[in-house]
Amino acid sequence: MATDYDKVYKQNRHALGEPAKEFVSFFETYQKAHAWVLDVGCGQGRDALFIARLGHRVTGIDQSPSGIRDMLKDAADECLGIEADIADIRDYLPPRAYDIVVIDRTLHMLKPDERLSVLQKLLTHTNEDGAVLIADQHSNIPAFESIFDQSEWNWLSILKQRGYLFMQRG
Repeated sequence: MATDYDKVYKQNRHALGEPAKEFVSFFETYQKAHAWVLDVGCGQGRDALFIARLGHRVTGIDQSPSGIRDMLKDAADECLGIEADIADIRDYLPPRAYDIVVIDRTLHMLKPDERLSVLQKLLTHTNEDGAVLIADQHSNIPAFESIFDQSEWNWLSILKQRGYLFMQRG
């Protein structure tokens, strides 16, 4: 049975803790200022808030109204410019192209064909020289790599380790 994250977020204000060190390391060395970042499945903003604190422009999407509400409250408290949409990622059409797309432990919640379709759609909304940062179940990574391989653009691996795949559009 799938986890009801809206219920989880209502019960615990910061349910998912801190950003993973892999994401932190990427953004600490990322050179572009004020990048456009899409956080797919943002929840309460674990990644989005950290990224916005670095001066990037973040759009978070999640289907949990409680998660979005918590993230936007924290962003307002810190005067961070985060935008958000309550949406199902299977139906979500990004309004623009992004420099970075963050997908942190979200795709595995979908059926295999849905997760690949979502990833394929998100690749088309990534700017030239943009990056897609994925954390997911290790067993899903090869299928994600196949989507990058089938893309019309050249994608270069910038991090591949158990459960992580960070790719940059070349």
